[in-house]
Amino acid sequence: MSAVRIGVIIGSTRPGRVGDQVARWVLEHAAARSDAEFELVDLADFALPHLDEAAPAALGQYANDHTKAWAAKVGSFDGYIFVTPEYNHSTSGALKNAIDFVYAEWNNKAAGLVSYGGAGGTRAAEHLRLILGELQVADVRQQVSFSLATDFEAYTRFTPAGYHAGMLAAQLDQLVPWAAALRSVREAASLAQAA
Repeated sequence: MSAVRIGVIIGSTRPGRVGDQVARWVLEHAAARSDAEFELVDLADFALPHLDEAAPAALGQYANDHTKAWAAKVGSFDGYIFVTPEYNHSTSGALKNAIDFVYAEWNNKAAGLVSYGGAGGTRAAEHLRLILGELQVADVRQQVSFSLATDFEAYTRFTPAGYHAGMLAAQLDQLVPWAAALRSVREAASLAQAA
């Protein structure tokens, strides 16, 4: 069986964003593990427009090439770490839009949440949990939250406190086995459909 694959999704496309620094920190720590493969996924690389598919994502009838490319990327993972900013007490519009583009590709996967903002991005993470529930994504309990005031120098250069590494390790200890277990759920469903 191939290694569990986890996508570390940068949930902001904003100019001057700090989410890429956070995501690279996550990837650096995660890559030291031997129980999964991790890949950085930058929403900016996909240049998704505002949702422009005519059919609902749940139908899986993707018409646009950008949607098909995004669906292939999302579908290639067993789980995700969403690195989300907090904008107006919620996740970013760019991340919500990207999530809404596809449906089945998210189903029966696992997710960890890493947030940042004035209040650690915790309200964004809570909103994201509700969205993921609708997509049948099982989010793990352990969250990693960074304060713009204390984990960033001048609100722009990421300088996380050392204890965050332990929180991320705990999240990964939950996420990797859940992602592996849900892979077997997807495989069983696939076999049932083929029968």
